[in-house]
Amino acid sequence: MSHSMEPLDRFYSVIPAGGIGSRLWPLSRADAPKFLHDLTGSGQTLLRATWDRLAPLSGEQRIMVVTGRAHRAAVEEQLPELADLNVVLESEPRESTAAIGLAAAILERREPGVIIGSFAADHVIKGHHLFRQAVTDAVCAADAGYIVTIGIQPTEPAVGFGYIKTAGALHIAGAASALSVDSFVEKPDLATAQGYLANGTYFWNAGMFIARADRLLEEIGASEPELLAGLLELAEAWDTPRRGAVVDRVWPRLKKIAIDYSVAEPAAGRGKLAVIPGQFDWDDVGDFASIAKIHANGRKRDLAILGEGARVLADSSSGIVVSHTGRMIALIGVEDIVVVDTPDALLVTTSANAQKVKAVVDALKLSGSSDVL
Repeated sequence: MSHSMEPLDRFYSVIPAGGIGSRLWPLSRADAPKFLHDLTGSGQTLLRATWDRLAPLSGEQRIMVVTGRAHRAAVEEQLPELADLNVVLESEPRESTAAIGLAAAILERREPGVIIGSFAADHVIKGHHLFRQAVTDAVCAADAGYIVTIGIQPTEPAVGFGYIKTAGALHIAGAASALSVDSFVEKPDLATAQGYLANGTYFWNAGMFIARADRLLEEIGASEPELLAGLLELAEAWDTPRRGAVVDRVWPRLKKIAIDYSVAEPAAGRGKLAVIPGQFDWDDVGDFASIAKIHANGRKRDLAILGEGARVLADSSSGIVVSHTGRMIALIGVEDIVVVDTPDALLVTTSANAQKVKAVVDALKLSGSSDVL
């Protein structure tokens, strides 16, 4: 496989654009999830930036987006180049195996032997030439029959990510950087994460998966045969007038399971999972602390301010303010603060507690306060 700027041979990009990003409440909502926001100050939504990153790798006509029915209009507005046949709509969320597996089943029927890469719609990546190099190596490893993930070299003992424990080199032609995977590791506590960082054989799991579509489906079938049967039934009807009826009947019955558990972990156990070390800068923008970090460029004493028309007066303060109300916000002598001001909800916390915002969303669901979700 060449590292030139031509699209990669037989490669198709898949963008799962789902989830509400509950750790970014009240900015991210069910009707305006985080991938539809500009969280970097670039003037682009995260979804648009993802498209622009992937288009040179596969070509614009070879990008499929899997999203909820409620988000179709917003997605198509962001991505006017998106071909209609490459819009896959979920009637309700069924987790990543169903979303990515359906894309794989549809594309394998259309183009047997296709290699697909799944990349989240809401991550921030810098160093596009390094990203392309990693994907190119991953496509070669996938063509050799591996399920491939791209691991990120840890820069700190993060507790918000899962980790990939690597073993030795795989010596795959065209994928010199490919390593075998010993195991996937759940999100660790701080002491364990510090050990992983010192060990040097652990990578962050960034949720990027590259595989031949037929191999991905084979792995789903080995661990979840009923789920595979449903996906194949959907794919068979997808490009026919029967699609609507079959989706309404089959989709709600599909098992909810993350692709890490249905594919990656079992493949690792069989020695069929490879990891490509990603040397590019990556952030999953998982909470407001990570957004503050992106905007601060490593300067912890900075205050990041987001929002058109935001009015902020600050003295000896750091952290992040996101304002969508035009209300004057004054901060005096507060460090690492997080303030998110929307017309119907106000969040105030600290960077250290930013991961706990999801618990607030869960509590709001239980209390029946769905009007602010």
